[in-house]
Amino acid sequence: LVSQLPGANLILLKHLFGVLHHIEQNSGVNQMNAFNLALCIAPNMLWLPSPTGPEEESRSTKKVALLVQFLIENFREIFGGDVASLF
Repeated sequence: LVSQLPGANLILLKHLFGVLHHIEQNSGVNQMNAFNLALCIAPNMLWLPSPTGPEEESRSTKKVALLVQFLIENFREIFGGDVASLF
């Protein structure tokens, strides 16, 4: 799916998750593992198109958080290459 994204979207996603992956790699110092990062970032990445109840929003946020966590933890396999080369 990632390879089907428009070029600009792919570059943005790669850089965003490259930064998050780099932060996660230093979780021993900063306490921000992939799960914690996902909980912070997920609500700002994807959301339901129309207002819903709190229960549906909570379920949706949890699903997005799992996706974000997966992308952080599997950055190299999904996006390839070395994170440092992005910067």
